[in-house]
Amino acid sequence: MKRLWHFKSTVENPSVFPFDGPFEKGYLRVALDMGLNGRIALVCGASSGIGAAAARILAEQGARVIALARREAPLKKLIDSLPGSGHGFLVCDLSYRDELRSKITNLVKDAGPIEILVCNSSGPKGGPISEATEDAFLNTFGQHLLANQVLVQCLLPGMKERKYGRIINVISTSVKIPIPGLGVSNTIRGAVASWAKTLSLEVAPFGITVNSVLPGYTDTERLAELLKANAVAQNRSENEVADDWKKATPMKRFGRPEEVAAAIGFFASPAASFITGVAMPVDGGRTGTI
Repeated sequence: MKRLWHFKSTVENPSVFPFDGPFEKGYLRVALDMGLNGRIALVCGASSGIGAAAARILAEQGARVIALARREAPLKKLIDSLPGSGHGFLVCDLSYRDELRSKITNLVKDAGPIEILVCNSSGPKGGPISEATEDAFLNTFGQHLLANQVLVQCLLPGMKERKYGRIINVISTSVKIPIPGLGVSNTIRGAVASWAKTLSLEVAPFGITVNSVLPGYTDTERLAELLKANAVAQNRSENEVADDWKKATPMKRFGRPEEVAAAIGFFASPAASFITGVAMPVDGGRTGTI
């Protein structure tokens, strides 16, 4: 799938313009390749929310999608609704890493090299970091960072073989600015961001990119859980808390899962071939950093 974009040229001599492509009425025509035909994508946390939206947009771009999550029923429903053919699902809990490694190894044997990996998992229970237990940190570390490591080790040989790889992590804007009341999440997601940046340096020579998408307030089941918890803690209504969060977002609304998925689709595409090691907020402008 190639989408045509037009850029107004201000260069008098088109022959020195640093792009290949014909000029037409003062415009440069540049085709961005967003197509993923023939490529296989593994999307974790795909039963709902951002994961399900990512599976859909990757299928729309032509990829064969393998959707992974703990619940079979929503995975079946998702796969049946995706455009294209050859999609499948895998029921697995990212917390059980030996099982995860075994299932992904068998998946690669059956399906062939998987070139797109979307690392996505539900966040831990909120609360002050000073009150968090050791198990809360250890369990979250295993579910997020160690599970990502297992997935990458299983899929990296195939990516190197095909000279194409896209590893995309769905994390949080908390890696830029910690979010109050999410002590464990802030800590572990920061570790995942550092892991991703380090990995990006190692695999770049093989044509493999590693990028992270940082959702802000996005209308998902996870947001509903956080709204409820904050409302109880503050002795306020969920609507009041939601209004405050929307006011803190320059666009004055919550994001949609499809808007976060659009960034994932771009990072997965050939068009993003020279972008790696970045952590990009998709948050309506809320994150107060450059």
